[in-house]
Amino acid sequence: MRNAALVRPVPVLFVVLFAVSAASARGQTADIGSRLLQDPAVRAAVDSARADEARTIEDQIRLCEVPAPPFKEAARATVYADAFRAAGLQNVRIDREGNVLGVRPGRSARPNLVFSAHLDTVFPEDTRVTVTRKGNVLHGPGIGDDCRGLAVLLSIVRALDRAKVQTPGTITFVGTVGEEGLGDLRGVKALFNETLKGQIDRFVSIDGTGLGISHIAVGSLRYRVAFKGPGGHSYGAFGIANPIHALGRAMAAIADLQVPASPKTTFNVGRIGGGTSVNAIAFEAWMEVDMRSIDEKELRALDARFRRAVEQAVVAENARWNQNSPVTVEMTLVGDRPAGSTPAGSAIVEAAVSVTRALGLAARLDEGSTDSNVPMSLKIPAVTIDGGGRGTGSHSLEETFDTTNSWQGTQRALLLAVALAQ
Repeated sequence: MRNAALVRPVPVLFVVLFAVSAASARGQTADIGSRLLQDPAVRAAVDSARADEARTIEDQIRLCEVPAPPFKEAARATVYADAFRAAGLQNVRIDREGNVLGVRPGRSARPNLVFSAHLDTVFPEDTRVTVTRKGNVLHGPGIGDDCRGLAVLLSIVRALDRAKVQTPGTITFVGTVGEEGLGDLRGVKALFNETLKGQIDRFVSIDGTGLGISHIAVGSLRYRVAFKGPGGHSYGAFGIANPIHALGRAMAAIADLQVPASPKTTFNVGRIGGGTSVNAIAFEAWMEVDMRSIDEKELRALDARFRRAVEQAVVAENARWNQNSPVTVEMTLVGDRPAGSTPAGSAIVEAAVSVTRALGLAARLDEGSTDSNVPMSLKIPAVTIDGGGRGTGSHSLEETFDTTNSWQGTQRALLLAVALAQ
């Protein structure tokens, strides 16, 4: 999901240079949004997206009621692939990782714009995923993050086809897997490293609610750290090294780590566990640690300090008991999201701002951790946009989506798709 932590106003007037292709001259695009709206076919597509919003919301509900727990997105992927076919996309398929792809050919194969949303949720298999509606507000886990994005993609395809908009470049629509949590962006990583390797020129993901534009990727490293020892009776075996004590030493050291406020860099021990009884020296204790930064170098520097703190905690625990039945530690990397950014002055960001403002909407730049982390780290032009509407309670069973004026997000996404498929 997009977890915006920075909101900055965009300058009212600026000149944008937009790369139409790697070989073409750069042209003025400060007004690309307004210029596109002067095209009768594009204008008709934008109007159609608004008129079709009720169906978009129906899709949002229908897709959300198909479970897509972590690493088990297949049922929703099958339904989504069928929706792609029904919408008229070509070469619809599910790749080896589980991503759903469908192609809307342009006059040329390149540039190839990938427009995506993620299929997976954070909720386990037994979660009740029924969506209820009270007035304009939908209630259901995942209804905004990211069922909204999935539904908007389908609306874009329908609106472009109804208005007979033909884009110079090709648009590949994708429903990705593994965006959330320990999924570790496995879907989009597979997309860039295998399925569409070398074939993606621009990338947009729709993730979350509202109308933000994320151009800074918050990188993260996540570890499961397991301390192990022989264990024993708390009285009879007293004097041996204790995995839980080692864990405590490590946590205290981590809590004292110093990180810069800018670029923003953070750490958190999110979960701990271990032990069998109050009167037993544990044979194992563990913690899960999350570290984040918008700067890759700072993230790697924090990683080195974290690892050193854990190793020193083990040394200290073993020294305390004279190496008697020593504790060992295993650090397993369970998440690696690269940091990156697409400059605010880049063509793709300025195009996103232009189409937003052409529709009379306020443009703001955010940061977050989304599928766009991968292309940003590869220096491929990428942004993540919100899907419209207003949401609350993301990642909770009480998640809501207010459909009031949600069509604005659909229109903005459509206009951006046309702008980037030039």
